[in-house]
Parts: sequence; structure tokens; C-alpha cells
Amino acid sequence: MNEIIPSPNIWESPDVYEVENRGVDREGVIEAAMRSVLDWSGLDVVDIGCGTGFHLPVFAREARSVVGVEPHPPLSALAAERVSRMPSCSVREEGAAAIGVADDSFDLAHARWSYFFGPGCEPGLAELARVMRPGGAAFVIDNDATRSTFGRWFRRALPHYDPRAVERFWGRQGWQRERLDIRWTFDTRADFEAVVAIEFAPEHADLILEEFPDATGVDYAVNLWHRRF
Repeated sequence: MNEIIPSPNIWESPDVYEVENRGVDREGVIEAAMRSVLDWSGLDVVDIGCGTGFHLPVFAREARSVVGVEPHPPLSALAAERVSRMPSCSVREEGAAAIGVADDSFDLAHARWSYFFGPGCEPGLAELARVMRPGGAAFVIDNDATRSTFGRWFRRALPHYDPRAVERFWGRQGWQRERLDIRWTFDTRADFEAVVAIEFAPEHADLILEEFPDATGVDYAVNLWHRRF
């Protein structure tokens, strides 16, 4: 499956998605869990499906080099602009299934809410195996739809999503999972409402905002899938 699937949130609303990125996991739970598997200090990192490049500077503070991979031209342009003053960073306008780099190019790969959601991403995983160095680690962050307030919203909005099938897929591929509890927290109610509106269809967004009339954030469960090479 080499088709690039449009993202319903960041492709249409990159400015609001930037607000969302700033409000996800402000305590750094995901980053700490990744570092416990492999610290990227002094290593070569690839961020697959990097969008506007929000996470590239985070890695660049300590990594030797960082490459962002993003197939959507408007987003890759924003990512390139974001890191234009960072000599250790670059951005490639490519899909996850065909990254134009040599074999064994990276020590660490990161994909957060981008290409990897289970069945269908096998071409991307094959490419990942090609570009990763022995001893390296790859990380995929996605929603844990089995728990948390956000997970309940996710299940209601996508009733055909089967989290158990996704779990079985990653297990067959040899990946391990850490279940993480994070927060989805915004500075204002207006920011919360704007982000809910890009993540959910109007009928579901309306239900959420009615259910939580004063909220600026909620609890959020994620899966951190990881594999060593």
C-alpha cells in the first residue's frame, strides 16, 4: 500500500495542528519513555511523517543529524522553513515507503500519528528495516483507543476501528508496546475547541464540547510501539 492517505487534521489546518502539538504531553512522558529505550544524543534521527517539523528541533538539540520525511508539499515546505537555520537538520519531500537515502542511514526513527496505524503500513516497515542501522530503534506513537477520555471519543467517532487487530499486527511484526498516560491540555477554551474541531467530525465535536463545557484538556492514553534492529 504505497498510496499517501491525506491527513484530515494537519493537511487542512496546520496552524491549529501546531496548537495541538504544543498541548500534547507537556510533561514529556513520551520523550522520557523513548529515551529509556534509546537516547538519541549524538545519533542520526529520522522523523517519518514529520508534518510541519514540530519535533525536529527537539531531536536536533542533541542528535548528530535529523532528517524529516513528509510527503505533502505544503507541510514539507513549512518543515524546511522551520529548520532552515539548523545545519544538522534537513527535510525530504517523500513518503514512508520510499525514503531516498542509503541503507543503514539512521540510528533512531520516530513516527507520531502519521503513517503507521497497523495493517497497510507494511511497505513503510520494509523501508524502515532498510534504512535503520543494526542496534538502532524505531518508535511509533498512536492512540490507545481502549482507555482514557480521548480514547472513548476516538472509539465513538471511529466505531469500525479495531484496536485489538492493531495490537495483533504490531505483535506479529515483532514490536513491543508501552502504554502511556499523557495529557491533552491547552491554554484557553478557544484553543481546545479549535483542536477538537479538526480532530472530530462536527457531530462528534459538538457532543464533546457539550459534555465538557468548561474543559481546556483531558486525559489521553497512547501506545508507544518500539523495536530494535
